[in-house]
Amino acid sequence: MQVVLGVSGGIAAYKACELLRLFTESGHEVRVVPTREALKFVGAPTWAALSGNPVSPEVWDDVHEVPHVRIGKRADLVVVAPATADVLAKAAHGLAGDLLTNTLLTATCPVVFAPAMHTEMWQHPATRANVATLRERGAVVIDPAVGRLTGADTGPGRLPDPAEIFQTCLRVLRGRPRDLTGRKVVVSAGGTREAIDPVRFIGNRSSGLQGYALARTAAARGAEVTLVAANVTLPDPAGAKVVRVESTAELRDAVLAASAGADVVVMAAAVADFRPATRADVKIKKTDGEPEAIHLVKNPDILAELGERRRVEPGPRVIVGFAAETHDVLANGQAKLARKGCDLLVVNQVGEGLAFGTPDNAATVLVAGGDPVEVPFGPKEDLADAVWDLVGARLT
Repeated sequence: MQVVLGVSGGIAAYKACELLRLFTESGHEVRVVPTREALKFVGAPTWAALSGNPVSPEVWDDVHEVPHVRIGKRADLVVVAPATADVLAKAAHGLAGDLLTNTLLTATCPVVFAPAMHTEMWQHPATRANVATLRERGAVVIDPAVGRLTGADTGPGRLPDPAEIFQTCLRVLRGRPRDLTGRKVVVSAGGTREAIDPVRFIGNRSSGLQGYALARTAAARGAEVTLVAANVTLPDPAGAKVVRVESTAELRDAVLAASAGADVVVMAAAVADFRPATRADVKIKKTDGEPEAIHLVKNPDILAELGERRRVEPGPRVIVGFAAETHDVLANGQAKLARKGCDLLVVNQVGEGLAFGTPDNAATVLVAGGDPVEVPFGPKEDLADAVWDLVGARLT
């Protein structure tokens, strides 16, 4: 695949070196097109050495090859990382003052922008309008991450992790539809923990990999994604707003708050069914004799609550649940689908080496009022795409 990596003049330009490495090491041919300002942060020799291709910001170099037209027309993907407010504005208004903006005008392939700038610049109405314009034209504009910016500033505007930008680009290169553009999506991921004392907890083996694949894929398909992550140590998916929680009660509050006005809620988190009735304030010490029994009480059923709320007030148009089963997988799944009031239920078998903590998964998606859909064993991103295909069909 031919990839054009546009780099604009922000301090995060150095991070694009890692993105370039990920593309070249996975077999892609990369042409780096920096702006003049970008070369003040990372020089042309660095880009040329890492990509193996000539580097220039000018339309006047190698004019006989007509680079301002040829580069964009030959590309399978153009990704601009970092994309400054200046480049977003020029792209939205069709300006063509250098090789990068000319390339953006001539490209007929998918285009991905990974913005990076100070919070005030990202939140300015002009930038928001430019982003909306680019998205309406079909470009993928990844929301920036929240974190430390230049100097002591902190807030939204940080370039997402290069590995996550790369994963988004791979999803775009696969040619998946932009059928979630303008949709608000909530995804839960990971596994909840219920405290016994300040040290110990009741938990499960969920890694969050499937929920993160769902969030990452939804963002690549155009959705505005809120990811409620329970005890997950994975890097934030590019373009997703991440809300971190620990217990089932915290996850419930976060999901219900985020689902207000959402089009879709996907409950992929492994939620504890029970919690200790009481939590010790200090570490429980080992003593002679048998330990005291831990009395358990039921946790709220978040998936069922979402379905029940939708019956009496406006709610998400599509609710997706997950059922991790060790036996009688389909029978238990069918009963859960009827009981929970969701539209789709992703049922998979879990156990030693299955589903939890692995990069691959297989599942049966049960459809309310329709036939089950089998998703064969493969990467969790494939299962995520299959789920969003079914969600997209129900939305339309």
